[in-house]
Amino acid sequence: MKKDQSPNHNLDTDAPQDAGRRKFLTQTTAVAGLAGAGLTLGLAGCKDESAPAAGAPAAKTETHAAPAGHIKPGELDTYYGLWSGGHTGDMRILGFPSGREIHRIPCFTPDPLVGWGITNESKAIMGTKPDGSLKYTVGDSHHTHASYKDGNYDGRYAWINDKINARIARIRLDTFTCDKITEIPHVQGFHGIFPDKRDAVDPAINYTTRVFCGSEFHIPLVNDGKNMGDDSQYRALFSCVDAETMDVRWQVLIDGNCDLVATSFDGKLAASNQYNTENGQRFENMMSAERDACIFFNIARIEQAVKDGKFTTIGDSKIPLVDGTREANKNPATALTAYVSVPKNPHGVNASPDGKYFICAGKLSPTATVIELAKVLDWFDGKLPELDKSIVAEVELGLGPLHTAFDGRGNAYTTLFLDSQVVKWNVEAAIKFHSGDNTAKYVVDRLDVQYQPGHINASQSETMFADGKWLAVGCKFSKDRYLPVGPLHPENEQIVDISGDKMVLVADHPVRPEPHDFIIFKRDLVRTKQVYNMADFPNAVKNSSESGVFREGNKVTVKMTSQAPIFSLRDFNLKLGDEVTLILTNLDNIEDLTHGFAIEKYNINFIVNPQETASVTFKADKPGVFWCYCSHFCHALHLEMRSRMMVEA
Repeated sequence: MKKDQSPNHNLDTDAPQDAGRRKFLTQTTAVAGLAGAGLTLGLAGCKDESAPAAGAPAAKTETHAAPAGHIKPGELDTYYGLWSGGHTGDMRILGFPSGREIHRIPCFTPDPLVGWGITNESKAIMGTKPDGSLKYTVGDSHHTHASYKDGNYDGRYAWINDKINARIARIRLDTFTCDKITEIPHVQGFHGIFPDKRDAVDPAINYTTRVFCGSEFHIPLVNDGKNMGDDSQYRALFSCVDAETMDVRWQVLIDGNCDLVATSFDGKLAASNQYNTENGQRFENMMSAERDACIFFNIARIEQAVKDGKFTTIGDSKIPLVDGTREANKNPATALTAYVSVPKNPHGVNASPDGKYFICAGKLSPTATVIELAKVLDWFDGKLPELDKSIVAEVELGLGPLHTAFDGRGNAYTTLFLDSQVVKWNVEAAIKFHSGDNTAKYVVDRLDVQYQPGHINASQSETMFADGKWLAVGCKFSKDRYLPVGPLHPENEQIVDISGDKMVLVADHPVRPEPHDFIIFKRDLVRTKQVYNMADFPNAVKNSSESGVFREGNKVTVKMTSQAPIFSLRDFNLKLGDEVTLILTNLDNIEDLTHGFAIEKYNINFIVNPQETASVTFKADKPGVFWCYCSHFCHALHLEMRSRMMVEA
């Protein structure tokens, strides 16, 4: 393993930024939205009269050389980054600190590169209609997190959500492939997810056994077209998915909705920040209250209630539903949930690596709220008379705080959407300031980013082993950062060195819209397979001698193998109208020797990796000769690697 590089801290972090960096604030971005909402938040920037005219070269922004972050040719990154793909419905895999995209994992939408949504195996995971077509062909992936053991990632699984169709996908990290997708019933606007960091019911289990899922949008719980005009029938749910089976274990009826989700390291609490405690169904009704909530879920009590049969169900669903509303949970001794008051329309809740705090960012308030988890548990145990006493700090950071990351040294890093900054602040100093110590200076540093940052994360930030080396920030607008490519601009993901006292911006990369959340973890936490095990595929064609065309009436099975540079069947004959299932096994046992299989005019293309088997089912509805060829470069004779499908009229 190559030696880790140490970031260079001898860089000037105080160089002035281009004065025009906030000129976007005068354009139709967040300002228009805030004005439309009737808000009067002051903006840190104003129009820069010296800004270049449209089409003119942008003023140069001073940046810092970053030799320490440069990964040389042939050198491996020290971290993996798991990134959401946004509207592409997939997961992106980055190397860090280079920021190089090294892989994409298709999940919720078809992918012609690997044949996702084309092969029978992938369609079974994605879900199909009775006619065999995909149930959904669009996705909106947002948040990605990985499984835990002993407070750190264990390299087993990762999960990612699809907001638009209420689906959660599981990724096997030994193969970096999606192996299961579950659609969560009775919810829309499925947004935040987070796995538990250890089992809450059995203290002997110190690894992830469940994944918690929030829902933003309120809908009638029996959404059958009735009572659609009655707002009182609209509700949101919090769901728990089994990490192994991917079945929905239980759901919780709540007041308000859920935005993002966090879990405690002891496995006792899950939480979600809530920006619509008004239960509003329209824009203006979702922001009338001056304070909203961070809702806490007592996992052990919910599990016990389900075990004791203290639940209902929705319609013909068999999923247990427990009551987590305020009215039903006033008594701390029996409460399943607790609602901690936080400022208006928060966005983001994150757990500190020391296991002590959850931090909610204010969004429409310039503050971050620090909630002490031990005090929330004290409330459940009847030791804390007022739940809001669990708030140990509520401090100003800047305009539009959204998400928070940690360095393991007591510092938090929060994105300021309207200020286009990342602010570094010390949590314990903020607590001292909140308690009345005006000498406590909690803001440590500020860094201008380009522009309007949203999600943020740091290396190992979501674990007990945050190492404080690297930070990534996703900026929603790139403006003048890249060559113009028409009206649709790329977004901008920036890399920051946080190993010193000052944050140092070292690189940025364009990314296709609209990515969201991500995590960064050490590469040695994952052990990948480089070649598949053929025994894992029940329908594998284990030897070329098993190849052939097998007919039962008009039901035809074609069995083939690939081994560079040939397919085992040079030709195969079908009859017009045949219902064909073609099974292909890659017999090559060499790392990186992948084959493709494409059939001309039949809308079929997929790959098989070494020792992998995949299949497709189609109707032979066009007569004639159709070449089948290897679509994935594999050999010096790659162009000659073909078979002929001949369909008799």
